[in-house]
Amino acid sequence: MAEDLLSPRLIVVGTSWGGADALAALLGALPPEFPVPMAVVQHRGADSLEGVLVRFLQEHCAVPVREADDKDAIEDGTVYVGPSDYHLLVEKGSFALSVDPPVTLSRPSIDVLFESAADSYGPDLVAVVLTGANRDGTDGARAVKEQGGVVLVQDPGSATRPEMPAAVIHSVEVDEVLPLERLAARIAGMGLEP
Repeated sequence: MAEDLLSPRLIVVGTSWGGADALAALLGALPPEFPVPMAVVQHRGADSLEGVLVRFLQEHCAVPVREADDKDAIEDGTVYVGPSDYHLLVEKGSFALSVDPPVTLSRPSIDVLFESAADSYGPDLVAVVLTGANRDGTDGARAVKEQGGVVLVQDPGSATRPEMPAAVIHSVEVDEVLPLERLAARIAGMGLEP
């Protein structure tokens, strides 16, 4: 792990099957003064009820959680959740939404989020892959590494579904593989003065 990356400018998180509970644990570890913006993609159906995931996560999280909208500015200390049935893309300082076709059978796609964030934030980016049942996030994690960013992965042994984190671990030279509790603690310390 690049120990000098204690203050990333953006953290992106991707998850699928079992992701709501994993996200609740991850976000629940964030202190109220957590300064780094975070963008989250959770695979879910196009018919998912609007706002349900955001409300659920906000119950567990001390920093503001909101659904990302097209052209929203990225604000420090805020968690942004990609809306269902849209790809969430990162531009320098803002988000964009897209209805391009699904990637790896998913919209929103983790790969789309990670690849766009890598293009915009390069070495100032941390990408996190959590539980999931497919390989979405693998190409995106590779893009993050190619641009000098850091990739953290949930230990498949602590995941509800190990396939997604395992696919990333087997295909990308990741920086750290940690059980969910340690991963949450690692992220919670980012951006805070020692």
